[in-house]
Amino acid sequence: MNSGSGERARHWQYAELPGVDLLRARYVRKTFVRHTHEHFVIAAIAEGVEVFHHRGADRYAGAGTLALVNPDTPHTGRAGVPEGWRYGAVYPSPDVVAGIAAETTTLRGTVGFTSPVLDDPYAVGLVHQVLRAAEEGNALAADTLLRVAVTRLLRLNGGPLPQREVRSAGERVAARARAVLEERLADPPTLEQLAGDLGTSSFALLRAFRDVYGLPPHAWLTDARVRRARRLLDAGTAPAEAAVAVGFTDQPHLNRHFARIVGVPPGAYQRERKNVQDSREGLLLPLSVWQNRQLSQTYDPTAEDDPTAEDGPTPPSYGTPSASGSP
Repeated sequence: MNSGSGERARHWQYAELPGVDLLRARYVRKTFVRHTHEHFVIAAIAEGVEVFHHRGADRYAGAGTLALVNPDTPHTGRAGVPEGWRYGAVYPSPDVVAGIAAETTTLRGTVGFTSPVLDDPYAVGLVHQVLRAAEEGNALAADTLLRVAVTRLLRLNGGPLPQREVRSAGERVAARARAVLEERLADPPTLEQLAGDLGTSSFALLRAFRDVYGLPPHAWLTDARVRRARRLLDAGTAPAEAAVAVGFTDQPHLNRHFARIVGVPPGAYQRERKNVQDSREGLLLPLSVWQNRQLSQTYDPTAEDDPTAEDGPTPPSYGTPSASGSP
């Protein structure tokens, strides 16, 4: 499916890289609302410029650089130039990164990235090679290159993350409010009801929650609902059922928020998850046939998530850079 904007995205998993999400995308008009990820974000910019608000400032990541975001860190995303940006990204879980750090670096404790933008064309090339290896079903290469890439990034830009201790009364109230919202994801109280139950004012709760979690309660709730919906979709729940289960009014409501945070609609996301189960069987096909089948699952993020829509021509694959240079 080709759109006039030229925007395309594929968000998938590779069975031989457990705990890692993968993404290839080109966005022009796409805007990511303020959100968080449970995993690390390692986004290698191939063309254009991405701008993302992170820790109180706009960050600019151009071709040959990486946008790096630690888990549970609020950020946004949009194009920094009229032509948008093209990138590949890997999203390793905290456990994956911690394991690599323990084996290959001297970092200890809870590790993460110290700067949100790193100018390193070599590492950009490594990320794109991980994606190409996953697309080709080359498990040895994908696993090796991922470990090399994460090790390099931690050595260049890694450090122990500060552990936030809940000290003030406001922080304790925010933590209690978050626990209530997690329990009542599909049927949350109003801000006034929540504040009253916690013995504080609406404004005080709003300010404390935003200070601690980087998002106001209603935005945090939407973010949490999308996270829960992803788990349900991964488990095979139909998008319409997942939408209602997490508190959205219907599937279009889920579609809208899901695409603004994940980058693809929930149906496209779920179909890629199903493909993980079929990947081993797919490797028994001739490689060119298997690759074409995988590439045909690249989605237009601007299109409606309509399971009856016809697929357009298979898009060309992205080039993979050599380890010595940028894409």
